[in-house]
Amino acid sequence: MHDLFHVPEGGPYLLTHSVGCLPRKAREVLEASYLAPWQSTGGAAWGPWLDEIERFRTAVAALIGADVAEVAPQQSVSSALFSLLSGLRPTPGRNRVLMSEQAFPTVGYVAQGLERLGFETRFIPAAQSPGDPENWERHFDDSIAAVVAMHVHSNTGMISPIAEIANMAHRHGALSIVDAAQSAGILPVIPREWAIDAVIGSSVKWLCGGPGAAWLWLRHNLTATLEPLDLGWFGHENPYEFDIRHFRHAPDARRFQGGSPSIAPFALARAGIETVMSIGQSEIQRHNRACITAFVEAAGRPVAMDDRGGTLCLTFEDIDSLRAALAPGGFHYDVRGTCLRASFHAWNTPEQAALLGRALAESGLAFRPAA
Repeated sequence: MHDLFHVPEGGPYLLTHSVGCLPRKAREVLEASYLAPWQSTGGAAWGPWLDEIERFRTAVAALIGADVAEVAPQQSVSSALFSLLSGLRPTPGRNRVLMSEQAFPTVGYVAQGLERLGFETRFIPAAQSPGDPENWERHFDDSIAAVVAMHVHSNTGMISPIAEIANMAHRHGALSIVDAAQSAGILPVIPREWAIDAVIGSSVKWLCGGPGAAWLWLRHNLTATLEPLDLGWFGHENPYEFDIRHFRHAPDARRFQGGSPSIAPFALARAGIETVMSIGQSEIQRHNRACITAFVEAAGRPVAMDDRGGTLCLTFEDIDSLRAALAPGGFHYDVRGTCLRASFHAWNTPEQAALLGRALAESGLAFRPAA
C-alpha cells in the first residue's frame, strides 16, 4: 500500500487529518486529463476538461453509493454548505441552523453569515458531547430549519450518531446535513443507510486528493425544493443557452455547481479517490486500527476508538515537553490547543505507530483522549 503514494521524507507522516499524501498516479492523471488537452487543443480542451468533471462526480458517487446525478463538485466544504443552505428559505418560527460548538469553525462561519438572510444559529455547547444522541435531542424543536453534524470531529475524533440525528431532523421537518471531511476514505459514508438529506465532503484529507475539490451530495427528491443563491452558468439547465435574461436551475445536483469549474483539482482528487478505492476503505480502516493497537501496546495506555474516526486525538498538559519528546523521531503531526493529532493511513506501518507509542511512554507525559 505504501508504494501507491509519495510519502514526505523524514519520520512517520501522521498528518492525514490535514493533508493526505500525493498518490503516485496523480501526475499522470493531471497530465492526461488537464495539461495535455490544453497544450494540444487550446480552447477545445473544454471537452475533455468537462469529461474529467464527470469522472470526478462518478468517483464520488461510487465512493458513497450514490447516483451521479446527486453529486455536485464544489470548491470547498464552505462553498458547498453555503450553496446548500442558501437554497432554503427561512420562515418565522423555522429559521434556525443547529450544530455543535465542536464542529469545524468554517461550518459556524457559513451559518452565521447567512443570518443576514433571516437564519439564526443554535449551538450545542462544546461541553455536551456531540457523540451522545440525547445532547442533540434536547436542542431539537420545530424551529430548526437545518442541522449540520460532523461525521467525525477534527478536534476530538468523535463520531456523531448520524442515523439518529437524521431521524430527529425528519421528525421535526428539518434538513439534515453531514460534513464528511474527516471521515470519507477511512469510515463508510453511507447517506442512504443513514437516511440523511445531504453530505458535504473534502478530498484533501483521507481521500488524498489535495485542496480545491470538495463535493456535495443531495438526496434526489429534495433537489427541486432548493434554489441556491450562488448561481452561475454551469448551474443552468442548459449552460450553452446564453440567454442573460433567463436562468433555469439544472434539474439535478448540477444546480449547485455555480460558475466555470476548476479542472486540475478535480483531476487530482479523482486520482486520490480511485487510489483509496483500489485499496478499499474497509482495508484502510482495518490497517488504521492495527496501527492504533500497536501504538497502545507500546504506549502502555488504553485508548478506546469505538466511537472515533481514524485520528488519535490525545490531550496533554505540557505541549512544549510533548514536542521535545517527539522531536527525535521526526514525526509529522500537529497540535491543536492541548491536543496531539496523529493519523495512520495506508502508508504507515504498525512499527511506526509503536515508535510513537514508545516515545510517549519514555517521556512519562500523562495524556488522555480528547473529549
